Amino acid sequence: MEIQLIRNATLIVHYAGKKFLVDPFLGEKGAYPPFQNAARQDQNNPLVELPILLDDIVQDVDAVILTHLHLDHYDEAAKHALPKDLKVFVQNEEDLEKVKADGFENLEILTEQTEFEGVKLIKTVGEHGRGEILKMLGHVSGVVFIHSSEKTLYVAGDTVWYEGVDQEIMSHQPDVIVVNAGDNQFLEGGSLVMGKEDVYKTVNAAPKAMIVAVHMEAVNHWDLSRDELKTFAEEKGFEAQLHVPEDGEAYKF
Repeated sequence: MEIQLIRNATLIVHYAGKKFLVDPFLGEKGAYPPFQNAARQDQNNPLVELPILLDDIVQDVDAVILTHLHLDHYDEAAKHALPKDLKVFVQNEEDLEKVKADGFENLEILTEQTEFEGVKLIKTVGEHGRGEILKMLGHVSGVVFIHSSEKTLYVAGDTVWYEGVDQEIMSHQPDVIVVNAGDNQFLEGGSLVMGKEDVYKTVNAAPKAMIVAVHMEAVNHWDLSRDELKTFAEEKGFEAQLHVPEDGEAYKF
């Protein structure tokens, strides 16, 4: 497999001969207002440009996976750039109806037994924060990729560390785990996705897996930088297990 970080949580995953586009956030730098009640109110989203041409991102995509529909995972630019007949996987009926209203025609709800052209896709659980904030942010998901010719990949999505993630790791024994690790926060309510301690818990739960940390420094409410996470990994001794890609960077596993 090859995993390329585009920006934020947007990934191109080449897996078993297929090109998957995960959580397309494709607008130009500064195209959208900042998320409210958060840091950097003077900076529009996204904070950075796409690292490669938009045409190269959407070219020859076999399927899109939308873990949920927040703006920084599925935006207006993606709605316009992606062919309407492209296969799109969503997490539930509510998201399906919204994406269908955007004109997409080939939609499917991910389950624990989904298969796409020989690749097994398993929807996983997630919690987009802790406590009261969960009610506001709604349902999220992740996905596990399985194929006999590939290592098992777990894209955790917008979730903090909690027992559900631990159970997914125990169940699927992934070789590679992608975590959204920017510790994004509003002014109140705490972490919405993993922070450095959550990443450390993921490492301890999956000591043989490679960890890829994304969703960093791309939207105004980020709180954990790449450099801080890498320094923390060195202090805790798991830097050899951790990849923290720059936008556009790709890894093969």
